[in-house]
Amino acid sequence: MKLSFRKFAPVVMAAILTVSLSSVAFAADRTAKSKSTPVYPDLAKRMNISGTVKVEVTVAPNGHVTNAKALGGHPLLVESAVAAAKQFKYEAAPEETKEVVEFQFHAAN
Repeated sequence: MKLSFRKFAPVVMAAILTVSLSSVAFAADRTAKSKSTPVYPDLAKRMNISGTVKVEVTVAPNGHVTNAKALGGHPLLVESAVAAAKQFKYEAAPEETKEVVEFQFHAAN
């Protein structure tokens, strides 16, 4: 009896998609128990720079942030946003997740 991969390809792809979608849905339910506010860099204040910085954080099962990297934002604001994101604490979960955090910086007029 010869088994063809073509017969099982749709089933395999559906299983992969289901697993990846359930991971994404689970990650979206994880909430932060404590948050940290970034320090507005002095140079950015003097230059009247404002904007949004997106940071991707990797959260361990115990809720501590193990890694943070900037996904976008003004270079003068990124370091402060990443430092603040590393201080976040999340609820415990069965597995490691990735979350995206946004920080808004507004220059005072």
